[in-house]
Amino acid sequence: MSIAPYLKDIGRGAVGARALSAGAAQQLMAAVLDGQASAAETGAFVMAMRMKGETLDELVGFLQAAHERCMPVHSERPVVLIPSYNGSRKLPNLTPLLALSLAREGLNVLVHGPLQAPQRVASAAILADLGLPPAQQPQDIEHAWARREPAFVPTELLCPQLQRLLDLRQLIGLRGPGHTVAKMLNPVQGAPALRLVNHTHPEFGQLMSAWAQRHAIDAQLLRGTEGEPVADPRRMPRIDTWLGGVHRPDLSAPAQEGVLAELPLLPRETDAASTAMYAQEVLSGSRPAPSPLARQVALICATLAQLETRPQGQPRAQPGALERQA
Repeated sequence: MSIAPYLKDIGRGAVGARALSAGAAQQLMAAVLDGQASAAETGAFVMAMRMKGETLDELVGFLQAAHERCMPVHSERPVVLIPSYNGSRKLPNLTPLLALSLAREGLNVLVHGPLQAPQRVASAAILADLGLPPAQQPQDIEHAWARREPAFVPTELLCPQLQRLLDLRQLIGLRGPGHTVAKMLNPVQGAPALRLVNHTHPEFGQLMSAWAQRHAIDAQLLRGTEGEPVADPRRMPRIDTWLGGVHRPDLSAPAQEGVLAELPLLPRETDAASTAMYAQEVLSGSRPAPSPLARQVALICATLAQLETRPQGQPRAQPGALERQA
C-alpha cells in the first residue's frame, strides 16, 4: 500500500499542510507500522509530521493503530504506566527510582521503553544494575508485581512495529510521531491505568490536556526532566492530574516558584551504575529522596487510591475504545 495520497496532504509544510481525520490517521499509521509503506515513504511521513505538527485527531488515530498491535497486559488492579523513552544526559535519570518507590507502596508499576538510549542513560540500564532485568514474556510482568517490583517491558516486546518506527531516529536524527504515541500507550486490560505523560513545550501540554478531557483519560501530566516523566529533583514542576477526563486540582500540584533555597543531594556522576547506587541509598533511607519526587509519589498513590474505589459506572479509559472517538 502506498501512503503517497496521505503525504500529499501532510507534506505541504507547516502552513499548507492539511490535517488528517482520526480515521485517516489510523489507516496511515497502520500502513507504516505493518511495513506496507516503502522506506522512503516512511521517512517522508516522519519528516512531514515533524514539520507540520500533530493534531489531536491525528494522534488519536495513530494511537489506535499502535494499540491494535500492542501486546495486552492484564491486571486486576490499577496500573501506573511510565513511558521512558528519552533517558538522561545532564541529570541522573530518576525514572527507575520513581518506579521503585511506587512499587514499594504496593502499586502495580509498568515501565516501557527502549533497552538503550544512544548518548544517554536509559532506564533499562539502571534497572538492570539494580537487579531488575527487562521482561521477556508477559508472565515476567506478573512475577515482578508479585514481588512488589516494577516491571520493565521493552518496546520491542510490547509493540515491535512501533519500535521499528522509533529506530528511524538513528537515521533521520529527529523524533517523529512514534515517540509521541509511545508516551500515550495504554496496553493494560482489565483495570484502569494512570499514564504519566511528560511534555517539554506548553503547547504539547495543552494538547495532552485536551486529549485527557475529550477521551476521559486517566493521566498525570507534567513538564518532564530531560524528557522523562519524573519530577525534576531540583524544583517541583507543575503536575496536572486527570481522572476520567476531569481535572483534579486536589491530586495536582503547582510549579515551585522563586529562588531555590537548597539543592538536593544528587550523585556526582550520572552513569547507570552511579544512579542505581543512589537509588538504593534513597530506598534504604540512607539518603533523603528529593522532595519533588516524594511529592510526585504521594500524588500518584492518592490518585491510584481514587481509581481503586471508582464506581464501575464511571469512565475507564481502555485502549481501543475511547481513543477511537474523534
